[in-house]
Amino acid sequence: MTSTEILKELEGYGNESTKKVFRNHGAREPFYGVKVQDLKKILKKTKKNHELSLELYATGNSDAMYLAGLMADETKISKEDLNRWAKEAYWYYLSEYTVPWVAAESQFGFELALEWIESNEENIAAAGWSTLANLALLKPDEEIELKVFSTLLERVANSIHQSENRVRYTMNGFVIAVGSGIISLSKKAKEIAAKIGKVNVDVGGTACKVPLATDYIQKVHLKGNLGKKRKSARC
Repeated sequence: MTSTEILKELEGYGNESTKKVFRNHGAREPFYGVKVQDLKKILKKTKKNHELSLELYATGNSDAMYLAGLMADETKISKEDLNRWAKEAYWYYLSEYTVPWVAAESQFGFELALEWIESNEENIAAAGWSTLANLALLKPDEEIELKVFSTLLERVANSIHQSENRVRYTMNGFVIAVGSGIISLSKKAKEIAAKIGKVNVDVGGTACKVPLATDYIQKVHLKGNLGKKRKSARC
């Protein structure tokens, strides 16, 4: 399939109620409001396709950009591609999911995440924290820079409530991911979660809620899923 053919198919899957929801969350034209389950119907036809994913992301169409993240080949995407994607990810579905998923599965995830969290641009910094969260849930503990992650937990404790809106959300998600996915840092993550308490995030009048990190981590523990790793970041 070509990018033109895919855009046409996306248009056919467009749903007005989904489009309204996405718009309320920050999506802007052009986009059709395609549900993820319909994006995956297209993905079954294309599989992973590096060049096509780059073309789709470059369209600026939010549905196509999200699909590009599902389609991206993490073994072929470059650091330059990922940096460009992070800069163009203008709302959180892209900056906190699409881009971090691909980045975390690539060989550049940790390096880029540490660069992105230093950005003055809210969406890029949020992408960095989300990438780190995904790494905590993907990588075996022996492949994780535990001292760095430990220091980052302390950074969250000291700065989360003064950080920008979506950065607060993804910092909170980072604490949850470390507490759930890295056994040796779980105790510290729970202590940090208790210290930061409730995190206030403006979700734009939507029904979304910010999970309380202490409760979330405790639920993971009670289910016996502490340290359980994911096979893929993307969903």
